[in-house]
Amino acid sequence: MRIWEGSPLYGRDPLLRSLIPRLTGLAYDERSRTAREHAGDLPVVLLTGHHGMGRSAVLKELAARYAGRLPLAHVQAVAADSDALGPVSSDGAAVASTCVEILTELVCGLAPALRGRFPVLLPGLFAVSGWRHGNGEQRDAACLRHARLLLACRLATGNENALRQAWATAVEGRLEEAVDAVGSRDAVTAAVVAEYAERHRPAAAVEWYRLRFPPGAEGQDPLVLLGEWFQQGGDYRHAAEQSLMAAFLRDVSASYGRLQRWNREPWPLVLLDDAHCAAGQDFLELLLEHRARPGRPEREELVVVATRLGGLPESAPAAVRRVLPDLVKSSGWERRGLAPSAGLLAVPLTPLNRDDILPLLVPDRPARPLHPYLATAVHSLTGGHPAAVTVLCAAVLNATEQGVSVAPRDLLELDTPDGRPVTEALLERLLPNRRQRDRLTLLSLARDSTAAEALAGHLRLQGPDQLPANSATDYLEEQQWQQFTPPDRPLVSDALLQTLLVHEARRTSGGADDGRGWQEIHRFLRMHHAQRGESGEADALRHTLAAGNAETVVATLAEEFQSEQDEQGAAHWLRCLRYAATAPTPPAGEWTDVRMQVALGAHDARYADLHEVERCVNRLLHALWHASEPYAEPDPDMCKAVGEELAYLSPRHPTWHAVLGQAARSWPAAARKRRPLPLPGQ
Repeated sequence: MRIWEGSPLYGRDPLLRSLIPRLTGLAYDERSRTAREHAGDLPVVLLTGHHGMGRSAVLKELAARYAGRLPLAHVQAVAADSDALGPVSSDGAAVASTCVEILTELVCGLAPALRGRFPVLLPGLFAVSGWRHGNGEQRDAACLRHARLLLACRLATGNENALRQAWATAVEGRLEEAVDAVGSRDAVTAAVVAEYAERHRPAAAVEWYRLRFPPGAEGQDPLVLLGEWFQQGGDYRHAAEQSLMAAFLRDVSASYGRLQRWNREPWPLVLLDDAHCAAGQDFLELLLEHRARPGRPEREELVVVATRLGGLPESAPAAVRRVLPDLVKSSGWERRGLAPSAGLLAVPLTPLNRDDILPLLVPDRPARPLHPYLATAVHSLTGGHPAAVTVLCAAVLNATEQGVSVAPRDLLELDTPDGRPVTEALLERLLPNRRQRDRLTLLSLARDSTAAEALAGHLRLQGPDQLPANSATDYLEEQQWQQFTPPDRPLVSDALLQTLLVHEARRTSGGADDGRGWQEIHRFLRMHHAQRGESGEADALRHTLAAGNAETVVATLAEEFQSEQDEQGAAHWLRCLRYAATAPTPPAGEWTDVRMQVALGAHDARYADLHEVERCVNRLLHALWHASEPYAEPDPDMCKAVGEELAYLSPRHPTWHAVLGQAARSWPAAARKRRPLPLPGQ
């Protein structure tokens, strides 16, 4: 994938420089028009991906590139109970927790650059923005919305707060004259509509809304009825929101007359972040429903780019799916059928490749050469996850500028430029809930959900309304890190997230005197699995090695090798060896990493009193342990050592020689290619 000079988002160019310019009609970073791919019917581009895959970064980049060049609105949907402060998020996007709030923010963003300034939608938004008479908090929030809308559409001038107060005073004055106003939302709606009608005389809008209601509603003010239906909820609210969406799209279409179309003015761009939240889902469903209607009167050219946490929802079977490279020449989208989801063009944001990572490791002021395989190590460790790649590469350059040489094994030990450990900074971003993040940091050391629940009980982790491990599992599923987790499966199935959590547990375990230290946790988990007998042996050995006690693991494996005669025992022995070698390493203060030296025989003199088979198992275990590191570039000497040690053991067992001989041939090749080490029968 080509890396364009100056682009801060590597690997996203097919989207940024190809697809969006073809939809808007405006080049990404040039003041020139581009040929439009679609006419009259545009797809909603839905970007999907996990936390840190760059969904918000893409929208932020589009907002920065297109601001001031075409009508643009950038909105972040949030949960209704979100504690987001103010109307703007940290990245500059407007924050909205309901569909009406999203429409409000779209008007405020688009109106200054659109010719029509929403003459039909605006009175509708006023009609549904009422409050219960006597509720000052609701009144102030609604009137602030009114003030922002009027100012954005140039129907009023002055200070936002002063306009809010003046509007509230005017509506309250009308309510004082209404005998049935006390506690009534309908009276407030009528008063708001009356005040708006007196000031702005929306006769055309009234007639437009009248056509949206059934014949039985004749004789009633359609704007008042719109507000009443909205407040009634359920199907009535949905119908009211459908009218608001239709009004929004009608106004956008009317803003582009024959002259604007002849001049090929770029289409307006809506950026909707976190559309998996209820408000974002509602907005997209209403938009897609409207566009799916056969024979709809207007064909608005509104470009919508939305993001969704996780993958494409099951409720969108008709969506067109495309990967990033497919977008370079054409989107490949066309509407097939009348299902609303047929209007979706779903694009998963895939991980970066090694070529995307290499430019991020080019320092501005070269101080010393970087490790030649650092880009490969970053890619192996992160799987190309954009947020993790960005943080780690910035940390590498920061350390290099300070004169520190960084090897692949040092990546997770680095600090961010602001002085925070990289694992702490990344986990805060990938797991926003601090309570669950702290809980998962400890529970990630357990093999599966069952062991995690036992560990939670041992550590006396408290759950608010359910078992702690179940609560953590529900959180991971909610955050789209994994699907349903059976009791015998890993609590954290994502490799990067598991690596970060385990390292954070190792980093924060030093000096723990509350039973939550590294040694104490692995001692408990070893005993937990040892109670299961043979089925728990591999896990018990793994936790023994994680505690730094390689001697016990070697002695156990060597004893089984010399005493077990059953031919079927070879598969169990290899399984225990393979799984034990995936153990995380102990904290640096409790252990010295000499795995490579041990694996290559440099420390054989220390083990002169051991049997040669035991020394061989010791070398083999340490070679596999070293090769299992997620950052490790497969070391040719380590891979060769694995084959040589297995080949040595093969003829020294009366019944396992065939199985061990096969492993001696297949395991080095698998280790070189970073593939799972095969077991008999696989």
